[in-house]
Amino acid sequence: MAQQNDILIRNVRLASMQDNGKPYGLIENASVAISGSKIVGIFGENDTLPEGYDVIDGQGQCLLPGFIDCHTHLVYGGDRATEFEQRLLGQSYADIAKQGGGIRSTVSATRAASTQELLQSALSRARRLAAEGVTTIEVKSGYGLDFDTEIRMLQVAKQLEQHLDVDIMTTYLGAHAVPVEYAQRADDYIQYVCETVMPEIARLGLADAVDVFCESIGFSLEQCTKVFNAAALHGLRVKAHVEQLSDQKGAKLAAQFNALSVDHIEYMAAEDVACLKQSGTVAVMLPGAFYFLNESQLPPIAALRQHGVPMAVATDLNPGSSPLSSILTAMNMACVLFKLTPEEAIRGTTIHAARALGLAECKGKIAVGFDADLCLWNINHPVELVYGINQHRPLKKWYKGRLSTL
Repeated sequence: MAQQNDILIRNVRLASMQDNGKPYGLIENASVAISGSKIVGIFGENDTLPEGYDVIDGQGQCLLPGFIDCHTHLVYGGDRATEFEQRLLGQSYADIAKQGGGIRSTVSATRAASTQELLQSALSRARRLAAEGVTTIEVKSGYGLDFDTEIRMLQVAKQLEQHLDVDIMTTYLGAHAVPVEYAQRADDYIQYVCETVMPEIARLGLADAVDVFCESIGFSLEQCTKVFNAAALHGLRVKAHVEQLSDQKGAKLAAQFNALSVDHIEYMAAEDVACLKQSGTVAVMLPGAFYFLNESQLPPIAALRQHGVPMAVATDLNPGSSPLSSILTAMNMACVLFKLTPEEAIRGTTIHAARALGLAECKGKIAVGFDADLCLWNINHPVELVYGINQHRPLKKWYKGRLSTL
């Protein structure tokens, strides 16, 4: 784990992600002062440096904010590797689901797994993210779909902070699918989510936000509205899986509730994008699922740019549609598949990802007063992190000002 001192990291090329008129918020020949868990000073090459700090020479290398993976489902039991093979051998997703596969198989495996088994498997996945410079991870529930397992999933997610140098943000995704015990009774299940499970999760402080799967094979606008209203009643912000497979207008609904983010949005109509700007909602790009499911419908990137909607990038790490535990690969995919620029991809995993979690005032950029979550990379320019697939790991990593063991 991490060790803490007040330090001065000098002689670095600082990709601050500040809006200073330069790509990546670059500051050349910079120094960064850290006291406790916060950044307390940023200095140029001609500035007088403060005294009394332990000095680390960055040797001209690039210093970036710690990455933020703002959309994962990394707590679950079992895997779906066999289904991956079945699909490649010609079976359809519908056929696999009829055989008990799909999300139902993950729900069964998650319910059957012990708390320790869930923790150990989640730790394995989270370590992969942390090794690439991730310092904040959002983790959703949604593979229990019952009272006890949903709570256990969120508790396990929170426990990750005790083992890794990461901040964990948790999201209750009860409205992920209809469990078998509520088959053909989706409205009753939504009532259960809103009136039985959510109040207890809120009472225990286990979730920072509430999410829904608003889709033709998920939940309707009316059902998602009930979940959002319940979340507001309990003081929880909302997020939404929307427009992944069809245009259900879920993004517009989420914007009406000032959602933190709308995620996937491949089928979102360009004319609907303006509502995201008005509500301050972040659009989260999930290229891993797009790649793994061999999709072809692209998110409305041009409209998002036109309206100035922040675009985050995340792994969507999950067993069924995006078994991806590499934030750097997700950035590369966002550029190759969605045509984001490398700067958009890196801002998407730093300042915009922070905004998607309600953390824009403390994480995601290198600025005075922000958390000292930092990574030093042996690169000449930030674009190298997006360009080189599986080529880079940070040389040094600080989590809340403490030097972290890589």
